[in-house]
Amino acid sequence: MEVVITGIGLISALGSLEMTWKRVLSGESGIRIYQPFPELKPLPLALINNNIPIDLTNLIQSLVTDALQDANLTPPLLDFGVVIGSSRGYQAQLEQLARKRLVTDNLFGFSPISSHLLPVTYSQFIDYLPNRVAIATSQLIQSTGPILSPMAACATGIWTIAQGFELIKMGYCDQVIAGAVEAAITPLTIAGFQQMGALAKTGSYPFDRQREGFVLGEGGAVFILENYEIAQKRKAKIYGKILGFGLTNDANSITSPDVGGKTALRAITDCLERSQIAPDQINYIHAHGTGTRLNDQHEALLIKHLFPSDIAVSSTKGATGHTLGASGALGFAFGLMSLTQQILPPCVGLAQSDFELNLVRKPEKTQLENVLCLSFGFGGQNAAIALSKSPSTVSFF
Repeated sequence: MEVVITGIGLISALGSLEMTWKRVLSGESGIRIYQPFPELKPLPLALINNNIPIDLTNLIQSLVTDALQDANLTPPLLDFGVVIGSSRGYQAQLEQLARKRLVTDNLFGFSPISSHLLPVTYSQFIDYLPNRVAIATSQLIQSTGPILSPMAACATGIWTIAQGFELIKMGYCDQVIAGAVEAAITPLTIAGFQQMGALAKTGSYPFDRQREGFVLGEGGAVFILENYEIAQKRKAKIYGKILGFGLTNDANSITSPDVGGKTALRAITDCLERSQIAPDQINYIHAHGTGTRLNDQHEALLIKHLFPSDIAVSSTKGATGHTLGASGALGFAFGLMSLTQQILPPCVGLAQSDFELNLVRKPEKTQLENVLCLSFGFGGQNAAIALSKSPSTVSFF
């Protein structure tokens, strides 16, 4: 049984799916210097609405609506599976609740602030649990099928797609909506990553010799996954098919990857074995490529160890910023667009490579059959997923 993708909903700091893809190909970046919180200094961010952090509920509603429209589907979709994840979820609202407690109870001498800055009430806490985005999606499409809400740090996006794939392959569903969303521009997120020294000061430069850290970004991507026979019967357009995936965990550190790379390597080899393809059959790798010193070095060594030296590699985080749990979903969407348009997206932000990789510097027309997408998250979460052209795959836009 083949599992194909028939719809995509994507929103990033560069816009919708079509707009983001076009701007990535042109080498544009959605990263700007912003100061959304007066208590924190200005820094580079990839915000969707300029200086105002996006609301997660509005984001998931827009993504689901776009994906359904793209797939020519209309609710109710009673038997759909739902697999939607987020690494941060409704953290912004939870921070507001915490701040309200500190302010109203004056626990630490906080100055009183206007009530309009504290729109969240204590009774709303239940609405901000980690699985809320998946439940909201199920309600939007009116599904009574299974709901999953994976959370695997920055590997969440690929985990969601892999689990949606499994629901179809194992016969639980014929159709699934899967993906990940992130609205992580919050004071605590920024302060935490700054304290770790992980955030860039000027911009995002994946695999570059002068890379200085990652840039937080907002966004998400959701997909309509279908049994190929069902998609054929309803004459759906097809972006591509999922071949297989690999998921492992380093069990090594809360933040740093295992520098030996053994379990990360196993995630990739598991993916290739399940996909029944060899390393030299992969034509393009959409890398995790965060722009941090350690991640890019770790990932470059993995790629160099396993794949031919001429394999094309790029990261799009220099354009969209690092959308944390949603980043793997965005990367998967870009992999699909590469297949449908037979073009390689550039590694935006790259000036001088620090590694012996065939990094894509400008859009390249080429023959693509198989694409690999990689994600590596805090806590050693490793994810790889392979996709390929479907016999009926056509170009869009």
